[in-house]
Amino acid sequence: MPEFTHFDEDGATRMVDVGSKEATQRVATATATVRMQPETLGKITSESFAKGDVLEVARLAGIMATKQTGQLIPLCHPIGIDRVNVDFEILVPDRIVVRATVGVFAKTGVEMEAMTAVSVAALTIYDMCKSVDRGMEVQDVMLLEKSGGKSGHYKRSEQSESTSASQD
Repeated sequence: MPEFTHFDEDGATRMVDVGSKEATQRVATATATVRMQPETLGKITSESFAKGDVLEVARLAGIMATKQTGQLIPLCHPIGIDRVNVDFEILVPDRIVVRATVGVFAKTGVEMEAMTAVSVAALTIYDMCKSVDRGMEVQDVMLLEKSGGKSGHYKRSEQSESTSASQD
């Protein structure tokens, strides 16, 4: 099993030195699910919230959060993001799946940026809809896939996804 990289041999916290690493194309995709009352999902899809289009505001929040990840996660390297896409899948009767894909040509990966994007987009959905549904839940924030860098390609197995999704 690999060692934790954010601690030195004495257990002190450290930022990983990426100075000698080779810059490569790196891409990460993450997802989160927002579960809500069916009526809330209906209001979102019909764009009948007075605050505006919930999903477009959440998309913008996810994109903006991606660029702030290095300031939010203490040992995460601040990096320039080359691209980020935040999308939504409506699962009737009561869920929205948020998916973000982040890409960069850099010395470090963008897994945290992708997970930050889906987390903040999901929280934005909650914030915009809490006046009608305080029981909403943000669930199953996870990395689906990443590529690039020394550690290579990772893809979550479908079994891992279905296990998480079935814990209703």
